[in-house]
Amino acid sequence: MTFHFTLNSSREIYKIEKNQTILQAALKQGLVLPYGCKNGACASCKATLVKGDVDYGHYQAKALTEEEKINKKLLLCTAKPLSNVEIQANLISKPGMVSPKKLPCRVESIEKKAEDIAIVKLKLPASEKFNYYAGQYVDILLKDGKRRSYSMANPSNLQNLLELHIRHSPGGAFTDAIFESGTSSINSVKVKDILRLEGPLGTFFLREDSSKPIIFLASGTGFAPIKAVAEYAFSKNIQREMFLFWGVRKPSELYMHDSVTEWTRQFSNFKYIPVVSDNVEKKQWSGKTGFVHHAVIDEFPDLQNYSVYSCGSPIMVRSAQKDFVENCNLPEREFYSDAFTTAADLAENKEKK
Repeated sequence: MTFHFTLNSSREIYKIEKNQTILQAALKQGLVLPYGCKNGACASCKATLVKGDVDYGHYQAKALTEEEKINKKLLLCTAKPLSNVEIQANLISKPGMVSPKKLPCRVESIEKKAEDIAIVKLKLPASEKFNYYAGQYVDILLKDGKRRSYSMANPSNLQNLLELHIRHSPGGAFTDAIFESGTSSINSVKVKDILRLEGPLGTFFLREDSSKPIIFLASGTGFAPIKAVAEYAFSKNIQREMFLFWGVRKPSELYMHDSVTEWTRQFSNFKYIPVVSDNVEKKQWSGKTGFVHHAVIDEFPDLQNYSVYSCGSPIMVRSAQKDFVENCNLPEREFYSDAFTTAADLAENKEKK
């Protein structure tokens, strides 16, 4: 059965099949709406149902609460129509958004940067043009049909080289193959191995039409897309003030600390504030401690005139958005995020009606 949906009170009418999510139908028709995991876990695609009825589908309870549903919120990546619907959502206008495609790639290098963090570089075929926006991600395609998503940590480049930052999640279908002896989904990954990927994906990238100062907020390997966006901004000589708050559990997890510190010497408009959450002795760490988004609030209690780009664990991203919007005057539209969901996060998804 075919329904129709409209967006943001526009007169434009779009088709949607009963078994399609709103996000699937929108992307198929060239509408770029915010999204991240596409599995109901990260809440990046949260929107408002203005008219009509939907099946909310499978999603993680933390991504969409019952109170939010009462207030007509839904997740574009899981909601399917039960009637014609009208949706209120942020429509992203970015000329030249590239349609994702599936490609082979060769593992160029695997560098262990910390006990459980590796930088993996992938080389795409020279014959394939692979342009993307700094901050987007790719899906690694595993042989059993599973996918694992990783953000590019470098901007698009003529060498067709992708840099991924991968944290080991014991039992993970792909990370065990990087750090251990392989899994049922993929053999142990070594240099020169051939993998398959799909991309570019996601709507996390720098909004260049703004002149507002930027707060970069990262936890763990959420630094990867932030690194790509920052390097892109540096390469384009963007002069907006930029502040990077990078939160980790222990100092050893600041796996590119020296490189980021060097940025502060090279670019006068860039500041770096690392934050450690675990209790450590002062001789090991004399910098800021606690939750990384609290460090932002301490430094910037009023965020009304800032843009925030946040990447990392879903709980950090959600907490930051809530506190910044409710307590620090941040306009909700100025919070851009990419929550890093794991297989464990997705396993928590459940069906709500």
